[in-house]
Amino acid sequence: VQLQAFGGGLVQAGGSLRLSCAASGRSYSRYIMAWFRQVPGKEREFVAGIARSGDNTRYLDSVKGRFTISRDNAKNTVYLQMDSLKPEDTAVYYCAADGGLGSMIGRGRGDYYYWGQGTQVTVSS
Repeated sequence: VQLQAFGGGLVQAGGSLRLSCAASGRSYSRYIMAWFRQVPGKEREFVAGIARSGDNTRYLDSVKGRFTISRDNAKNTVYLQMDSLKPEDTAVYYCAADGGLGSMIGRGRGDYYYWGQGTQVTVSS
């Protein structure tokens, strides 16, 4: 499966952005999907994940209540709605898909097999 993320940009603190990740290939609904982010010099960190059917989600503690992950399996797309953005949310955001065999939403980079190219999110203070 190939993933393409878009929707990043520059926003002021307190603002909102919506990231999208479009997947090509068959059987998109079989994959657990997630968003990660990375800043220079730091490890890529898990932000949010969503189960195949969309009925279960998982979040990084610092984004709970501000970010919402969702998916539309008919459109082969996963979204990350980001509200109340803070300067510390500035990063390159990546979407990812697992190998299709997992049963839980993993938080580790190694839990995901397919990766999008990343989209820059910059939050100014």
